[in-house]
Amino acid sequence: MTVGSATTERTEHAYRQAARLIFTSHYTVALTGAGISTPSGIPDFRTPGSGLWERYDPAAAASLTTFRYSPHQFYEWVRTLMGEWIAAEPNPAHRALAELESAGRLQCLVTQNIDGLHQRAGSRRILCLHGTLDSATCGSCYRQTGSEEVLTALRTPGALPRCVRCGGVLKPDVILFGEQLPRATLDAARREFRRAELILVAGSSLEVVPAASLPLEGIERGAHLIVFNRIPTYLDERADVVLHEDVALALPTLVRLALHDNA
Repeated sequence: MTVGSATTERTEHAYRQAARLIFTSHYTVALTGAGISTPSGIPDFRTPGSGLWERYDPAAAASLTTFRYSPHQFYEWVRTLMGEWIAAEPNPAHRALAELESAGRLQCLVTQNIDGLHQRAGSRRILCLHGTLDSATCGSCYRQTGSEEVLTALRTPGALPRCVRCGGVLKPDVILFGEQLPRATLDAARREFRRAELILVAGSSLEVVPAASLPLEGIERGAHLIVFNRIPTYLDERADVVLHEDVALALPTLVRLALHDNA
C-alpha cells in the first residue's frame, strides 16, 4: 500500500465514522465560523495572507468605540467590505447543513457569522452569536430597521445611514469589539450544547471566546465531536473525527454519506 492510498483509506474511514455518528445521534448541534463562508468569497479574519485582521486593525475598524466616536471611519471600513458581502451566495457547505436540518439530523445551528448565508441556504433553527447584517438599530432612539436603509446610504460616498425618525446614526445589529454577546443568545447556545449527543464544528478556528468554549459544554457531558477545519484547533485531540479539508467539499460528502448511503 502506498502512502497516498493509505492516506485516502484513512480519510474515507473518517468520513464513514463521522456519517455513522450523525446517523445515530438523536441531538446534533453545529458550530460554524468564518471558514464556512470563505468559499462564498467572504474573507475570514485570521488566515495568514488573506485574513481581514491582516488588512485592518480590529480595535480601530470594528469597535464600538469607533462607531460611537468616529462613525465615518467605521462606515468607511464597512464600505470596503460591502461588495464582498452583497455578492456572496451560500455555498455547498451552507446547503449541506440546511439539508441535514431538513432531514431531522441537525437540531440547532450556532454560528459566529453575521453574513446571513445560513438563513439564505435554508437553515431555520439558528443562533447568531455575533448578530446579523440583516438589520440595524438607531444609536439614539433604538428604532430597528432592515438592512436596506444602511445599504442605501453606503452607496453614497461619505454618507452615514441615519434613522428616519430621529436622525441618529444606524448601527448594524452585529457585535463589535467592546460589546458583550447578547446574554439570552449565549445562554440558549449553552443549553443546546449541553443537550447535544453530537457536536459538529465547521470552519471555526475555535480561537474566539466565549464561542470557542461552547463545545466543551457538551464534550464534558459525553457528547461526540466532529471537526472540519483547514487548520488545527485546540479541540482536535478530543474529537472523534478531524478532517482538515475544504468545508465546501467535506460537508456535502459527509451529509451524502449520512443521509443517502445509510452511513
